[in-house]
Amino acid sequence: MPKKITILGSGFSSLAAASYLAQAGHEVHIYEKNATLGGRARQYKRDGFTFDMGPSWYWMPDVFDRFFADFGKKTSDFYNISKLDPAYRVYFGKHDSIAIGDSLGKIKETFEAIEPGSAQKLQEFIDDAGNNYEVAIKDLVYRPGVSPLELVTPQTIKKIGSFFSTISRDVRKAFKNPKLIQILEFPVLFLGAKPSDTPSFYSFMNYADFGIGTFHPKNGMHAVIEGMITLAESLGVQMHANSTVESIVTENNIATGITVNGKTIKADIVLSGADYHHTETLLPKNLRQYSETYWGKKTFAPSSLLFYVGFDKKLEHVNHHTLFFDTDFDKHAVEIYDKPKWPDAPLFYANFPSISDMAMAPEGKEAGFFLIPLAPGLHDTQDLREEYFDRIINRLEELTGQSVKKNIIFKESFCVKDFVEQYNSYKGNAYGLANTLLQTAFLRPKLKSKKVANLYFTGQLTVPGPGVPPALISGKLVAGLITKNDKKKK
Repeated sequence: MPKKITILGSGFSSLAAASYLAQAGHEVHIYEKNATLGGRARQYKRDGFTFDMGPSWYWMPDVFDRFFADFGKKTSDFYNISKLDPAYRVYFGKHDSIAIGDSLGKIKETFEAIEPGSAQKLQEFIDDAGNNYEVAIKDLVYRPGVSPLELVTPQTIKKIGSFFSTISRDVRKAFKNPKLIQILEFPVLFLGAKPSDTPSFYSFMNYADFGIGTFHPKNGMHAVIEGMITLAESLGVQMHANSTVESIVTENNIATGITVNGKTIKADIVLSGADYHHTETLLPKNLRQYSETYWGKKTFAPSSLLFYVGFDKKLEHVNHHTLFFDTDFDKHAVEIYDKPKWPDAPLFYANFPSISDMAMAPEGKEAGFFLIPLAPGLHDTQDLREEYFDRIINRLEELTGQSVKKNIIFKESFCVKDFVEQYNSYKGNAYGLANTLLQTAFLRPKLKSKKVANLYFTGQLTVPGPGVPPALISGKLVAGLITKNDKKKK
């Protein structure tokens, strides 16, 4: 029997879940507190410039293909992607950078030139990472995290050792050059934890990087959101922006609806794609599964200081994705995870989408998106934002040998305080709950509430974890769980 389902938030996981649930015949409504849809994947537009406000890397295209194929569609029905070459560039010092090509063959040549003998080692490392990818993306991450037995398959039993070693240990065993080590450790940062705390199994991220490649959707990552909105609406999903959910209504420990902008809206099922911790604060304390102590002990992915900058000229010696690893990687990691503080000399990432996509900036100009990873929960002030902007722009000029400060038309910032205010993000984290060994699969917060019937969760704080492809998968998992539980009741 069709149910009325209300969904909190309009990010990737919410949109994915909404489409699956509407396809199953339910009446689905999405409620978004902000004026535009997309959650953290909104866009900021100004003076002809377009910026993705959050996610900016398009990895694992097969996950997106699989999502749209579930509805008899192709990604190209909604947006077009192109493979980037180089995928990205990494700076280690002044005029000292390494470009990562668009094929493993090119990357092996780059490695071999830097560290003789490393091409063969890289091939072996990526072969193993590719095997992990097959196990993880084709099977393991599509499990709902209900039981530890989900992890026990003929394939995972063979991989048991990879859960007790780490990415950092494996990389350092095979490679000696510090630049190559940093490049190989970089992809797991998308999982929100230090390489030294990330199980070896997650080397599948290296396969996503070197084995599959980096892509760009024309008109930015928000084009994916727009495609998902179009799909969801075609299935009957109704979207409601500027709709702040103030509480989850319960009767006899059963979710019966939500209050939105002071109005009660009845529902048979409530699903939250909003911040998990925040969602539980919408319930009475006795109906919350996880205490403040529980959340306080968890390892969260970093927050970020972001800048959206319009330049009045094209920039030189940078690529679409450019990483600045000219400072101490390990020290910055300690300042994020172990001894939280504003970093002394942060690594940072810069994205110049207008290099690959002319639609992202006016002709002859450049759109620049800058990101500094930070510990969540830091005190965030405008003065600190200005100080760190000056630091990274000075380094950009020094490392790439060009003057850009005087070419800035405008800049906007987004930091810890904004993540809290706009996304109700726990401590202003940007990516969710880190994927460490003790925060993997069934050890993550559950998709279904243990205390409130008909209340479910999806997104980066639950299964399978942080990142855009996992968010799509999370939406599918929770929709499947709702459908399965609904059938049981009949």
